[in-house]
Amino acid sequence: MKPLAPGWKKAARLALLVGVLLGLYAVAVARHDERARIRQQPVRLTPGCAEKLSRYGLEAGRHYVSPYALARTGQAGVRQGYSDEDVRAIQRGCNIIDDLQGQQAADPARERWNAARFVRGTHTSCDHCHQGIGDKQTAAGEPQSGSLSLAASWVMADMYDQFTGILLPYELRQMQCYINSSNGYKPNVADDLIRDVTAYSRFLAAALDLRFGNRYAEQGIDEVTASSTLKRGDDYVRGAALFQEKCARCHGPQGLGTVVDGRVLFPAVAGPNAFNLQSRNNFSFVSTILPGFICRNMPPGEEGTLSSQDCRDIGFYISNLPRPAGDKQGPLAALWQQLMMRVMPTLVRSVEAWQRPQESGRAGT
Repeated sequence: MKPLAPGWKKAARLALLVGVLLGLYAVAVARHDERARIRQQPVRLTPGCAEKLSRYGLEAGRHYVSPYALARTGQAGVRQGYSDEDVRAIQRGCNIIDDLQGQQAADPARERWNAARFVRGTHTSCDHCHQGIGDKQTAAGEPQSGSLSLAASWVMADMYDQFTGILLPYELRQMQCYINSSNGYKPNVADDLIRDVTAYSRFLAAALDLRFGNRYAEQGIDEVTASSTLKRGDDYVRGAALFQEKCARCHGPQGLGTVVDGRVLFPAVAGPNAFNLQSRNNFSFVSTILPGFICRNMPPGEEGTLSSQDCRDIGFYISNLPRPAGDKQGPLAALWQQLMMRVMPTLVRSVEAWQRPQESGRAGT
């Protein structure tokens, strides 16, 4: 067989390259069309989002009046309304906050924009930190101070980040949640996931009648410093005892979370499904944020009952439990944490099982 001339070889390679590029383009177009179809489809709300959005009077129209603000102030502040497309984006954003991994969705990949691809583990959900599906309130309907309100965070717009030293817009602050708190990966800033959560946060700000640029008590966390306590130190042993008394009934005796029928009722604060060593929730990395969150939001229904020292001791204990390493710890730290996450739970359960009969025997004598 006569070999191809050099010119034909180049033409064949060029044709192959063009064919591959056209194939990739066809795949991209197909995925774009698929996402466009998803945007046009009705949204099946989680029960929590159905109740919340109904209570806040979300519907398409030229104007929007917040029932929440009307009931609290007696004034009907009229705001620009929402289109049908806006309403669907807000609904999808609420679903993402309430059920990031799609445990309540019939088709998680489509209904949650496959959000689980950005997180490691099976427990992560935005609502675990941004409680109340983004706007936690007290029994009296007042915003919960230091509750990481998405609405208050939205109206703060661009914020200076003391850890990175740069001014971060709301979308980039969302991306940090996936990297640190979710022990995961950074989504593209233009991803539908970011867009829909932003749409929902903006709607919450309108529903709660928050003013752009203002600072609200529910935005972020009221950090608890060592100087705010009398002891000026943190006690691991006391933290362990407090954790078993106040926290273990929800998060489990080893902090591995509570899962019932495949649904996460209370998230892990240790082990492979917890935040990593690089997260700002990690006491050893930032020693004021986790105690602040605990003091303002824990235990559920008993917020504000723990002292500043209690919260620092619990945070110190939690962050010394084994968990995934962060991006900056290196391979040896990552290997050690992986070993501890596999060995320690089994070892602790064995010791507890061995101690239980002894305690029962003493009680019977």
